[in-house]
Amino acid sequence: EHLQLMYDLMMLAFRTDTTRVITCMAANEGSNKTYPSVGVNEGHHELSHHRNEADKVEKLKKIDKFQMEQFAYFLQQLKLVKEGEGTLLDHSLVLFGSGLGDGNAHSHHNLPIILAGRGGGSVKPGLYIKIEKETPLNNLFLSCFDRMDAKTDAFGDSNGRMDGLEG
Repeated sequence: EHLQLMYDLMMLAFRTDTTRVITCMAANEGSNKTYPSVGVNEGHHELSHHRNEADKVEKLKKIDKFQMEQFAYFLQQLKLVKEGEGTLLDHSLVLFGSGLGDGNAHSHHNLPIILAGRGGGSVKPGLYIKIEKETPLNNLFLSCFDRMDAKTDAFGDSNGRMDGLEG
């Protein structure tokens, strides 16, 4: 309920132009939160150190599926709002992801990142972009800033911009 309420509030904030930028942590895996609503009573953080044990991996899949369903709900809500010649989703950039590619190994490579929306036509949807190892995630953020007319030369440890996002 809480996560869906947060997504509803974010959609309303965008729809009413109350804000144009929102950051929301869908789950704090380090908190060891449980997900009894999807049949997972163990803590998320504890499960993320699964040591490739099949039962723990299956429970993580349930949590991941739940989180992705909630994110899909949010995108659908944005898509339902007509705005100009398109939808609120067409005019938005929504980033969903994690700072860890593999929680078990604490790997910061091959991050699971989704960039949804068309950014007002500045982003081509439906792409899969594989980036080189050691590419800072801040390069993506810098490229998103460009598409929001918030151009800056650098952000955090960025060392360039992402190629291939162009709409």
